[in-house]
Amino acid sequence: MIELSYALLDDRGFPPERMHPGDAGFDLRCCEDFSLAAGDRMAVPTGIAVAIPEGHCGLVLPRSGLAARHGISVVNTPGLIDSGYRGEVRILLINHGDEDVAFEAGDRVAQLIVSPIPDIALVAVEQLGDTARGAGGLGSTGRR
Repeated sequence: MIELSYALLDDRGFPPERMHPGDAGFDLRCCEDFSLAAGDRMAVPTGIAVAIPEGHCGLVLPRSGLAARHGISVVNTPGLIDSGYRGEVRILLINHGDEDVAFEAGDRVAQLIVSPIPDIALVAVEQLGDTARGAGGLGSTGRR
């Protein structure tokens, strides 16, 4: 089992929490009340820091319920937490909806997934191997 250490930086912070056994993500909560106006974005404090294990990264993802109900998402989806970072986890939220949305301290605003990172050696080559797709870019595989 991999351990995820965390520290409460603010007495209003909440530990990351899996809501159900087997959930992939740990819910992250805001540590203060705030409002996010339609079209605005904000770095939301959580009051916690995490120690992502070496060889892993933390991916901060939106919560589907907030997205479906209010159009709230994470601006830089997924947000990336490197294993060497020890500062406060702040969630970069955006309101894609048409109405302002108010949050209270303790509300779940995002989720954290810890994912392994393979050890990859970069190799410079003169030419890449051929594939069926080749250099086809955006939309090159069809409409759906």
